[in-house]
Amino acid sequence: MKEYIGCDAHKKYSVFVAVDEQGHAARAVRVEHDREVFRKYLADLPEKSPIAVEATGHWYWIADAMEAAGHQVHLTNAGEAKKRMGGTHKTDRLDARGLGMLLRNGTLPEVWIPPAELRDQRDLLRTRMALVAMRTALKNRIHGALDRYGIQREGISDLFGGIGRKHLELCLEYLPEETRYTTQQQAVTLDQIDEQIEKLEARIERVIEPSEGVRWLKSLPGVGAILGPLIALEVGKVERFPGPGHLASYAGLVARTISSGGHTRHGKVSQNVNRYLKWAFVEAANVIVMQQKKMAGRHVVKLYQRLRGSKGHAKAVTAVARHLAEASYWVLKNQEIYRDPAHREVAGPAAEAAASVLPG
Repeated sequence: MKEYIGCDAHKKYSVFVAVDEQGHAARAVRVEHDREVFRKYLADLPEKSPIAVEATGHWYWIADAMEAAGHQVHLTNAGEAKKRMGGTHKTDRLDARGLGMLLRNGTLPEVWIPPAELRDQRDLLRTRMALVAMRTALKNRIHGALDRYGIQREGISDLFGGIGRKHLELCLEYLPEETRYTTQQQAVTLDQIDEQIEKLEARIERVIEPSEGVRWLKSLPGVGAILGPLIALEVGKVERFPGPGHLASYAGLVARTISSGGHTRHGKVSQNVNRYLKWAFVEAANVIVMQQKKMAGRHVVKLYQRLRGSKGHAKAVTAVARHLAEASYWVLKNQEIYRDPAHREVAGPAAEAAASVLPG
């Protein structure tokens, strides 16, 4: 008799419960996360067992071990699975049993399992993104220290470029002793982060082979040598998305719609989105905003300029980001470079309605 296995995975152990075709659940089995113990347990399971496991922060090695043992791994959206299980009680056994039952019933909310090589390469882009965020935070702290003590930058637009850095050294002399020391330390750390980002970018160029998908994505306005590979790796197989709106929603660029009793309201974007993709599309949109003069006449510029007047900068940028997300779907799906939408009224009623529900 076929069994459907639910795995409630934790950091140090997992709990397994098998559910048969009649819906009867076996006793729960706790397996410690010792690699050899875990491997032996999987080897003792029936051949090609379907196993449901939640997409927690440590699912990579668990899924790899299950696949290596020849089992059928079904990765699931943990939050959505909990909703479908129902019930008021929560234990490891009940969670594992619930996953097995959803798998048996065909109602398990599954998510795509990226290939191991793609998961590994993603870490290069994600680490660069984290370092860029650190760099920005340090720059803001240094600017803040100067502002607190009213130190003017005399028209220097980039305090961290060649000329700007020399000016920063002069500004430090006017800070109190301890603030001057901490600001100097932050400047040193900033240099170290810059060096690490350069090394990462060189490795990204060396490791991630140019592909047609990346070339198509780089044809989008605002998408370049870093954002192209990042979007490609985070999207993976574009066929897993039913349409462009689904990709935009996955990237956190579509707000939730709640309609009941003749009343419709638009809530915030779900937190269960790919924040790396969201950052990439918003970053590309900001590049477009900064290069408006250079890109004058392009659809994305007209879209931003039209919506900025009525909706403000933040929502206009998000509308552009959403357009880029949907365009990414089409260039990957149709396997062609990006072209400005033809014969289309820029930011007409439909675009303005979309912008009104986008997160700001």
